[in-house]
Amino acid sequence: MATPFGVQSAWRQLTDLIGRRRVDATPEALERLRAIRSLVPPAVRGASARSLAFATPPASLVRLFGEDDPAIAAPVLSTARLDASDWLAIIPELPPASRSLLRHRRDLPVRAVRALDSYGAADFALPQPDELIIDVELENLPPISPMPANDPAPLDPTGPFAIAELVARLDAYQRDHGDLNRPPRPIVGTAEAPADHFCFETDASGTIRWVDGVPREPLIGVLLGARSAQVDGVVTGAFRRRAPFTNARLVVTGDSAVGGDWQMSATPAFDPANGRFTGYRGVARRPRADERAEPIRAGRPTAEAFRALVHELRTPTNAISGFAEMIEAQVLGPAPDIYRERAVAIRGSTRELLDAIDDVDTAARLDQQALVLRPGLVVVASLLSRAAADLEPLMRLRQSVVDVDTGQGVPDIAGDEVAVGRIISRLMGLAVAASGQGERLTVGASAEGEMVALTIDRPRAFAAHPGEALFALDSEDQGEGATLLGVGFALRLARRLAAELGGGLTIGEDRLTLRLPAALNRDVGQLSSN
Repeated sequence: MATPFGVQSAWRQLTDLIGRRRVDATPEALERLRAIRSLVPPAVRGASARSLAFATPPASLVRLFGEDDPAIAAPVLSTARLDASDWLAIIPELPPASRSLLRHRRDLPVRAVRALDSYGAADFALPQPDELIIDVELENLPPISPMPANDPAPLDPTGPFAIAELVARLDAYQRDHGDLNRPPRPIVGTAEAPADHFCFETDASGTIRWVDGVPREPLIGVLLGARSAQVDGVVTGAFRRRAPFTNARLVVTGDSAVGGDWQMSATPAFDPANGRFTGYRGVARRPRADERAEPIRAGRPTAEAFRALVHELRTPTNAISGFAEMIEAQVLGPAPDIYRERAVAIRGSTRELLDAIDDVDTAARLDQQALVLRPGLVVVASLLSRAAADLEPLMRLRQSVVDVDTGQGVPDIAGDEVAVGRIISRLMGLAVAASGQGERLTVGASAEGEMVALTIDRPRAFAAHPGEALFALDSEDQGEGATLLGVGFALRLARRLAAELGGGLTIGEDRLTLRLPAALNRDVGQLSSN
């Protein structure tokens, strides 16, 4: 510290290390800071105080800065976070100017506020000079002759303010400007034009500190993102990354000239001396007619939005499933057994997710009346056998059994094979997922006139939800292995698909009954076209 530069470097390093609690605030270090404080320029001391504005300096360092000039002490005193006992210890040691800075805070502990109030008017008195110096010698002053209070001074009729001249001037003014009792004419051209843009600067916390082009009162000291200055996620993300942003949305509340919608663009600013982020500098403008600056109101998602979401989800899910299959088959080379087991689990999870995505897509197409059903014939026995085979891992997990009874003489189902297969697999999957250990469920098929009736036993877990209450069963009420979208959603989708196919779904006390049109082979005659 033999040179001024060394003194300044020591000041910066000590205040930064102590202020960020990287070293202890020992009495020796604080005495060293007090000893070199007078040798450090105010600009350097002020920069050190501003760098600790949002740190957590200890009470002893807050007191050290509080003893300095108000311009240097303000950043630390206005943001320091101390316990009530620490405030009570340093408030008596602070000068009146620093205590007055603390009075502007609204987040101090109650005991600290009482301590400030105890000083009363002593902190508000103007400082008195050390010695009152009077240069005038009273003995040499000439005597003052008294004048009667009610004795007016004589008027000089030849003076410049004669009564006749004053009356003449009033008459001339009245002739030129009209009646004196008329109210003054409004000044044209002084009305404030509506602002279409303004420049601004913020500090590192996002608080607006400088404005040009609009009235300052509604914006100065306002934090971007607060209730009075709402911004969108573009600004929030840019602040996190210290990155520039363009045409972000800003809504200023209130009826002032600044109130309303704005589009703002800004770039980050950094201190050239140490590279610290100091805030943003930018410009805001009124949005054009084809732009919207108000926050987007959340509404009910449409069927088109659901279908777009399905498309965005299906592509990465298929990619994940494909990579898991490559790991399981060791296409890219040998893989440890633990990786292959995890790949199998990932494939199972993606298969369930793809099933849920297909269900959402089907429901969205039904809402838009855009579901395409291709007529065909579905063999009941093979359909039930395939569905039961797909559910074998789930049956082993639930330790339950499914008996398939296709009966005799059951006709084929007339309808779209994909839609019929989805209904059957979803209903059987719901029943198996809700079954308990050792429970046996029966899936049967029979002919009922022109319909094929498929029945599935209700598991014991559904006993607490009689009748139509199953349609309101959420996914949170199910056990392990259940569908992602829940029992209620799957049942509602199955009922709507059955209705589209010309059938229906009913829920009885003991079983679920799905009725679909049968493909009847009648002996009918053909009208000749000849």
